[in-house]
This record gives sequence, C-alpha cells and structure tokens, in this order.
Amino acid sequence: MTGTATTAVGIDIGGTGIKGALVDLSQGKLLTDRIKVPTPKGAEPDDVLKAVTEVLEKLEVTDDDIPLGVAFPAIVKNGRTLSAANVAHTWIDFEAEAFFEKGLGRQIHFANDADVAGVAEMRYGAAKDRDGVVLLTTLGTGIGTAMIYKGVLVPNTELGHLHRPGHKKDFEHFAAYSAMEREELEWDAWAERLQQYYSHLEFLFTPDLFVVGGGVSKHADKFLPLLDLKTEIVPAVHRNNAGIIGAAALALAGDDSGASVDEGEDLAGTTSR
Repeated sequence: MTGTATTAVGIDIGGTGIKGALVDLSQGKLLTDRIKVPTPKGAEPDDVLKAVTEVLEKLEVTDDDIPLGVAFPAIVKNGRTLSAANVAHTWIDFEAEAFFEKGLGRQIHFANDADVAGVAEMRYGAAKDRDGVVLLTTLGTGIGTAMIYKGVLVPNTELGHLHRPGHKKDFEHFAAYSAMEREELEWDAWAERLQQYYSHLEFLFTPDLFVVGGGVSKHADKFLPLLDLKTEIVPAVHRNNAGIIGAAALALAGDDSGASVDEGEDLAGTTSR
C-alpha cells in the first residue's frame, strides 16, 4: 500500500444499508460524501460483496493505494464471522475476511461493526479521554455494543442479545430501533423499552458512561431525556458515521507503509481479535 499516513476508506455493512467514505484519521472526519446502497435482500455473501464493490466504485477507490477497513454486523474472530443476527445464516463460521479480500482483489482489515464504532468514539468522539467502563450501543436494525475499559476495547460483547428475564426474545428484538418502526411506537413508548435495557446493562456492568450511536442518535433529544439512569448517557459524536470512521481507523492500523506507526500499533492493540 502507498496510501497517505492518515487517510483510509471505511465500509460499514449494516442490516439495511452499506455505507462508505474516505476518512481523514488525523481528525476523524469524512473527506468525501458518504456513499450508501441498500443491503441486498437476504444479505448473502456474493450479493453483499457486489454491493461493497458498488460503494467502492462510486468512491473511486477500487485499488489498494488506500487502506480499506470493513465493519460487519457479526461476531468476528480471526477474520471469521461467527454469528448472523441480521444477515444470511451463510455468514456463520464463514471466512469472511478472506472472502472479501479475494472478491475485491486487495487486502482489507475486518472487524465487528459496533466495535469499530466504539473505537471511533474513543479516539475522536464522546468517549475520548474518558476513564473507567464505557459502553457504546448502536440502535438500528439490531443493537450492537462495544465495551471499552480504560481505553482498551473488549471485542465482540454482543450485549444486544442479552435475554430479557421472563421472555423468550432478547433485548435486541424488544428495544432496537427496528422494533420501534415495526410496532409503530411513539418516542415515549420506545423510551420505556430502552429504560429496561439500559437499567439492565447498568446493573450488570456499572459503567461510567453510555454512548448511544446508530442513525437514530440524531434524534437523541427525543428519547435520551426520558431515561432515568444513574450513569451518564450521551449521543455518539459521529452518530451513524462512527462505523465508517472506526473501520477506516482499523485499516490504517494495519497499513504497513511505515507511516504513523505509533498510532497504528496502539489502535491495533485496542481492536485485537
């Protein structure tokens, strides 16, 4: 790779949309407009690969001159996807990183979508310079989570899948933004569900800060003030762009161009798989 020291591409694959942009990681800001295409129905690997290729073509970054990071909505360990909450079951125990690298014809850096969003907020956003336990939650098609302790990411926490006491369905089914849309809930009714979820997280982990991301975070004033918690809870600074920025940061950490070595080594440590 010959990309510049602080520039990388981030691709954020979600249950409903696939987003990407070129990112300046010296400031944690998008250098291009965000490109978004719908996640293909069924979200099978070949179809998702085509959609990612489309995003890269629109960004005009199809070669390997610039490092590329890809965020994916699943447990990711050693390049394999071990779950599939909002994509095809084909992804379970799938060599996803190798699949994308072969399909795109270039090296990528691959991780869980909520984890990289947590890294973005830790480096450039609401969790920057915060001590203790920070829990980031992304409220969208599902609920993704990232746990950060003293600046170090604990990967693949998947706390959206905590089971609700006395119920068959997990908190993701009950309290994700998709549940609000599916059941046509008003903000206050949805906030009552979020209250149960965040109170449960608060009891289990006693965090020092909650950061709320996902597209709905742009409407944080509609629901966060309705929550009664002991823990401070704030919207993500980068909102629905956090996954793009975090994926790009991961790519830069893995870039072997020799530039920004200290930053790369540090970030690689915070996203160990």
